[in-house]
Amino acid sequence: MNSLDQMMHDKDFNNISKRERLQVQRERAKLDKNLGSIADLTRLPSALFVIDINKEHIAVAEARRLNIPTFALVDTNCNPDLIDFPIPANDDASKSIAAILKYMVEAIQEGLNERMLDKENNVEEEKEEVEVENTDDESKNENREEARPRRPRRKTTANKE
Repeated sequence: MNSLDQMMHDKDFNNISKRERLQVQRERAKLDKNLGSIADLTRLPSALFVIDINKEHIAVAEARRLNIPTFALVDTNCNPDLIDFPIPANDDASKSIAAILKYMVEAIQEGLNERMLDKENNVEEEKEEVEVENTDDESKNENREEARPRRPRRKTTANKE
């Protein structure tokens, strides 16, 4: 997708025939429709949430192979052993899916908020530790200067030849 985007923004793109431009634009639209949400992934996802594991069996198999934890709605026609965290529910009913998704989204949002608060608290604690260390270093330096008696400098004479 990135190469198609670069090609479309290139000034040579206008020099190719109209038919070729349309083909590239259609291919880009098709890729965006099918892979648009995962196009910008730079790392593996932390978890996978699947509604129908019979229909998405390839995604479940790949997640198992990559050791990605899998959450899924498991119906009576599915094997719950394939899923790390099965959720017993009807995967064909839209109301059931909507209720469980709403609950999952709220739980994920709550977890993200807690993580953000923890990061902010850790940053504040680190700043306080740095300030305490700086004041400790300054007081140690002052104590060293006070404790060390000053000796008079020795006069050196140049060797005469």
